[in-house]
Amino acid sequence: MTVTTDAVIVGGGVMGTSILYNLAKQGVRSPLLLERETLGSGSTGRSSGLIRMHYSTEVNTRLAWESYKVFKNFDDVVGGDPAFVKCGFIVIAPDEQAGGIAHNTAIQQRVGVPVSLISKDEAQEVAPGFKLNDGETYAWEPESGHADPSGTALAFAQRARELGADVQLESPVTNVEIEGDRVVAVTTATERYETPIVVLATGPWSARFFPKLGIEIPLEATRHEVFFIKRPLDRLPHHPGGADIANLTYFRPEGTDLTLVGNGNVEQEVDPDTYNPKPSMDYLENIWMRLAQRIPDIADGEYFTGYAGLYTSTPDLHPVVDKVEGINGLYVCTGFSGHGFKLSPAIGTCMAQLILEGEAKLVDISPLRMSRFTDGDLNGITYDFRVIA
Repeated sequence: MTVTTDAVIVGGGVMGTSILYNLAKQGVRSPLLLERETLGSGSTGRSSGLIRMHYSTEVNTRLAWESYKVFKNFDDVVGGDPAFVKCGFIVIAPDEQAGGIAHNTAIQQRVGVPVSLISKDEAQEVAPGFKLNDGETYAWEPESGHADPSGTALAFAQRARELGADVQLESPVTNVEIEGDRVVAVTTATERYETPIVVLATGPWSARFFPKLGIEIPLEATRHEVFFIKRPLDRLPHHPGGADIANLTYFRPEGTDLTLVGNGNVEQEVDPDTYNPKPSMDYLENIWMRLAQRIPDIADGEYFTGYAGLYTSTPDLHPVVDKVEGINGLYVCTGFSGHGFKLSPAIGTCMAQLILEGEAKLVDISPLRMSRFTDGDLNGITYDFRVIA
């Protein structure tokens, strides 16, 4: 059976649903999203949910800042509840990384993010349970926090449906049909959808799917673990979110008595269909010990639960958000390297603008173009930023 639609988004994570919502909001009639399983079943459902603006490039900082504005006022802007919680975000680094921290903070301040470099005494005030050392640098984002990635994807999808969009679950795409220099259809096992616009927001499956269409982008699907510790509330009732560059951990509070902790530098390329989603005990022990070097009382906490999720990584740890040259109507949105959730509201807007107006106007996304890999024009990072995914 053949169905005609104005646009098809492939992938039902927070990127695909944000793009779907923004296309519907801009008047695209009945855009369609095809998801291989359920909404958020890929990277989104196993994201750590951090929302912060500390980045080493202006493009990611602006995307994060514009997205934060949506998260903070989500019900008014989109509709629904992403469960945003403001807890603040502190970056702690040894003084040899002070230049990188200052560089990043200057970008944030130029963009308009409320952030500052703070003293050791000031850092102790915002993070009273932390062990802070001489020879360290601290950056503080008081407005940052965390939210629910799966809930956000569901909210985008629900609002898109209300605006006339369609969402088809358990509908893995088998092919994107291209005739001459343009996309003409998307097929699943049971349907053929004729369309002039296709957006591939395929996350960790991108590296497998793209070469079938002649799209060559250096992408890896990698496995990353996080776990939750039930902390001793009598000694550690609360703490901010943050990243500890010295001990290579990132963390945030969860609920009233849990702490989420992870480390983006421990990674392994995997098959997204067969990877192990359970945490490993050697990783848990290693990261827990690192976290306790910064938050000593967490050593007496109790393990609650954990899981492993997937990143889709590029060589410069920046996404690819672009139209495919030579194939009219085909777009890619992938490679977020663990940073996607916090950028998703702005990415959805930028992608809709790129499709409908020929360029993204909210944020200049030219640094995220596909050709940067062949041009040798990669985005620079001041340190391995995966530690604060």
